[in-house]
Amino acid sequence: MKLLLDTTYLLPAIGVSIKEIPRNSVIKLIKEGYEILISEITFFEISAKGAKYITSGLLTPARVTRGIRAIARDDRIRKVPIHDTPILLVAFKLRKVLSDFIDCLILSSAINRADILVTEDSDIHELTTTDKFKKIIQEINPKFKVKSLKDLLQSMKNKPSP
Repeated sequence: MKLLLDTTYLLPAIGVSIKEIPRNSVIKLIKEGYEILISEITFFEISAKGAKYITSGLLTPARVTRGIRAIARDDRIRKVPIHDTPILLVAFKLRKVLSDFIDCLILSSAINRADILVTEDSDIHELTTTDKFKKIIQEINPKFKVKSLKDLLQSMKNKPSP
């Protein structure tokens, strides 16, 4: 199963911990056999967050660049280019119902390339209940889901053993 991870789950790689998100979540998902994808726009978001922490003195540039390099070089994480026409076209449709274009690109990447988008973003979770979103999904990837990490981990626990 292909999971596209939102930026939040990769922030620990640069030294930013997120409350209620285990630092090793990406590794755990890989070990569980999931195929992990990220949108290339995630590198921008990680860099921007890193710059904020560097400016405030909480992180060093070396720590941030080391984390970004580790993600970029990790072959277990597939990178989805944002310049692909289908991804851009869906992102443009999503922009009509979602105000953050970076989120539109991440969501579009997931719709086009993954089975599930794993995100904590409440705007995206709310969007999934709308008819406009359901119509977009029906046209491109009818089985597509949006889940939080907690929900995904819970469904892993409930999975029957072979």
